[in-house]
Parts: sequence; C-alpha cells; structure tokens
Amino acid sequence: MSRPPRGQDVLDSALQAIASATTIEQLRQAQAVVLPLQYGMNLEQTAQAIGLSKGWTCRLRNQFIAGSAVGDKGKSVRGGRRREHFTPEREAELLKPFLESASIGGILVVSQIKPQLEMALGREMALSSVYKLLHRHNWRKLAPDKRHPRSNPVAQEDWKKNSPKHSPKSARTGPKTNRSD
Repeated sequence: MSRPPRGQDVLDSALQAIASATTIEQLRQAQAVVLPLQYGMNLEQTAQAIGLSKGWTCRLRNQFIAGSAVGDKGKSVRGGRRREHFTPEREAELLKPFLESASIGGILVVSQIKPQLEMALGREMALSSVYKLLHRHNWRKLAPDKRHPRSNPVAQEDWKKNSPKHSPKSARTGPKTNRSD
C-alpha cells in the first residue's frame, strides 16, 4: 500500500491558491497539492490530470508544502551564479578603468588586472577566473584593428598622392645585358 499524501496542513491555502491563481503554473502547483488530498489520486494520476511529468508534479507539491509558491518574488532555487566573487555591478566598477584605457587604443593586459582584482577580493584568484570575468563583460581576445585609433586619414591620403613613385624599371641600374659567357 502506498503512503498517504502529505500536506493536509496546507490544503486550505492550496484551495485558496486555486481560486486566486493568475497563471497556469500557480494553478498547476495548487492542483498538485489538492488532487491527491481531496480526490485520493496518486502521483501518476495527478501528473496526468495537470499535464506534467510525475517528477515535476512531485517537485511542485514539495515546493508548495515548503512554502514557496510559483511566481513568488523570492530568490530562485535553480540557476544563477552561485559561486561569484563579485556582483556584476562590482565587476563592472573594478574593470572600468582598464576597459576605458583599452577602448581608446591601449592594450588590456590581464597580468595588470589580476592583482587589482585579488586586492579587492582579499585573496588570490585563478587566471581563468579573470578571463571568465572579462568574457562576461564582452571583452574578447581580439586581433589588432585595421587602423590605429589616433591615425590621420587625411595625412595618409596626402602621403599616397605626393610620395615618389618607385617603379621596378627605374630601380635597375644600366641596360639589360645578356651574358652567355
């Protein structure tokens, strides 16, 4: 014989959640609690009735019984950065001087960034963490640009127009001789 369904203490709040549900997820979560308790359905029957898998139905039931209803504005259980060194805002603040100098033609040197990050963190960090941090802020290891940021296109065009022409014929010294000695 299977165990009796648990959650009798939250049945009233699940019935209220069914009446006040604004999304299908909220309705399904409340139904996952009510159907086994009021109508004696097992987990497979409940899952079939609400149109979800058995595992997902069980998860929704357990979440509701634990007090976290779907659609609550609390911290998400799944996903996210769980082992972050800095918040994204703090990362942007620490990288700002380096990225500004790099955007005007300077070179972004990871060996200069790493000690600054370690000092802010208060301990050593792996070099791969620095590269991942740069990747998160859309900085890639790129080839040099086709033109320098401080180049002068007008001066370059002037030089092209007024530079001496060097042709291969004028570079030779003297007449062409045919030596057959």
